[in-house]
Amino acid sequence: MTGSAPPEFLTRWPVIPVVTLTDAQLAVPLARALLSGGIGVIEVTLRHAEGLRSIAIIAREVPEMQIGAGTALSGADLRAAAQAGATFAVSPGSTGSLLSEARTLGLPYLPAVATPSELMTGLEAGYRYFKFFPATAAGGIDMLRALQQPFPQARFCATGGISAANAPEYLRLANVLCVGGSWLVSAEALARRDWGRVSSLAAEAAALRRPT
Repeated sequence: MTGSAPPEFLTRWPVIPVVTLTDAQLAVPLARALLSGGIGVIEVTLRHAEGLRSIAIIAREVPEMQIGAGTALSGADLRAAAQAGATFAVSPGSTGSLLSEARTLGLPYLPAVATPSELMTGLEAGYRYFKFFPATAAGGIDMLRALQQPFPQARFCATGGISAANAPEYLRLANVLCVGGSWLVSAEALARRDWGRVSSLAAEAAALRRPT
């Protein structure tokens, strides 16, 4: 993501819920449950055919929710996400064509990096905000600390292996703006339509503020 100031979805909420929906009818009650708990952002992955439909429904029915398209793997994914009403897109990696296409579309885009070389490629393309993925497998806290000195301009949303237990440690890092996680919306909670549980976990996540 380019620009000098980070977008609201990276700074207003400490956690971005990452969800794969297999039934678009759950999209609106899920979004409203997260909002009632104090989380106004969600990343719906494109791993299932219902992903784009879910994004479109949330964009239309719950406009106050910042809705991102996750697992964008191609320029076609980015274009489809923008057409569906996504306010940002996220990838599990990045390519030159994705970096270029997102800038052409004007769609806020969070490319993922796991190594210094990948980070340098993104910075060279004009991006400053990245998804660090898979966070724990790619070195976790130690890697993010190591990246801070040579790349002080880079900021991250750490995703992959993040939980309620270790999220505070990530959020204490100077180069981490927020974390992404699936623990707020479990498959079990979705299956049971347990929106109260989702709201409760969202409230706990919303309270995970970075130290000032």
